[in-house]
Amino acid sequence: MSRRTIRLPALPGLRRLRRGWWVRVVALALSVGMVFMALGVRSASAAEPPVNLGTTASFAVLAGSTVTNTGPTVIKGDVGLYPGTSITGFPPGTVNGTIHQTDAVAQQAKSDLVIAYNDAAGRGPGAAAGELGGRTLVPGVYTGTTLSLTGTVTLDAQGDPNAVFIFQSASTLITASHSTVAFINGANPCKVFWQVGSSATLGTNTTFVGTILALTSIAAQTGTTVNGRLLARNGAVTLDTNVITASSCAIATTTTTATTSRTSTATSAGPVVLRPGAPHTGGTSAETPGSPLNGLLALGLFAAAGVITLQLRRQAGRS
Repeated sequence: MSRRTIRLPALPGLRRLRRGWWVRVVALALSVGMVFMALGVRSASAAEPPVNLGTTASFAVLAGSTVTNTGPTVIKGDVGLYPGTSITGFPPGTVNGTIHQTDAVAQQAKSDLVIAYNDAAGRGPGAAAGELGGRTLVPGVYTGTTLSLTGTVTLDAQGDPNAVFIFQSASTLITASHSTVAFINGANPCKVFWQVGSSATLGTNTTFVGTILALTSIAAQTGTTVNGRLLARNGAVTLDTNVITASSCAIATTTTTATTSRTSTATSAGPVVLRPGAPHTGGTSAETPGSPLNGLLALGLFAAAGVITLQLRRQAGRS
């Protein structure tokens, strides 16, 4: 008994329809993958652990050459000097802590300051920074040849109690008179760090927050208040009728592998200035630090999706 083969009539356009759907599915998959990969790179680049201050965490003021004060300055925390030998102006200034002048405690704190400075200098790459006034910034690393502040810069932790802000200046940090570093949404003074490649000057009546790690010197002009620390590696700290409060922060006792690796490269790598990311939507516009790899990744994936889609459409058109 012979078998009969029944052939169904071909449906015009069926293959083209199937290939057309395939083209759309491939293009959609590439687009979705591109978005998730770019977001993953951005999230990884923005996450930063805090700088390990070591024993310097208990110091409100630490200098290398001299500590000089004029007027009724109030310091809440320790004052240290190493290897210099001159701390003057107390009184009339008062220290609600311990003065360590060229002793073993100051020496250890100075050693920890060098490590912390190199750690902060090695972070990034960061978003471009320069004049900070009038900006609202989210956690991350911000880098500039110089840093200046006229008016108010707002640091938005976005509800994350572990949010870290690191500012890197290859040269100076200068604030204009009556400038302010403001916090919103849970930002923590213990997790804000200002690494300065030469010297920092806080203008009169500045309200400043965070730990300054300066290679050379720091000057706080009349009426300036600091919720944080003034730590100068090699030069002087100069005060004039200020209130300096060392934020109560946990003191780390070990140095992580990540910190060690950053330290080894910090002194040789120069500052990296990058374009900031796009603002996020919400009640307050905030700038997000990003990496140039994000843009390159997105561009490459867009190009690949376009080429593949074009080729598939051409093949579908020929059938």
